[in-house]
Amino acid sequence: MMTLTNSHNALRTALLAGLALIGSVGSIAATATRAEAASPRYTAKLSTALEAPAKKVVNGVVWNCASDTCTGAVDGARPLNTCTKVVKAFGAVTAFATPKGELSAEDLQSCNAAA
Repeated sequence: MMTLTNSHNALRTALLAGLALIGSVGSIAATATRAEAASPRYTAKLSTALEAPAKKVVNGVVWNCASDTCTGAVDGARPLNTCTKVVKAFGAVTAFATPKGELSAEDLQSCNAAA
């Protein structure tokens, strides 16, 4: 009977440790997702939708594109410079938004022309 109790306790301890580990990993993942979502982002609206989702590093930042919308974290460069690099990577844009607002029509024209 003593062996069965020891096995039961060991199983219970292992189960509790596994649940604690799963909870910790879930908590870390949720925190990372919130932090990423909270970081300042650029958003580019492409003139032509992509056939498949794409991911590229532009100016040291990962940009994710799906259909006609691309997003990337603010990289510290002037928005017009980043816009130009996004156009080189994914194609012409009809809009480029920053945390402070959208680029003007004149800046968009410069962005697309420079690429």
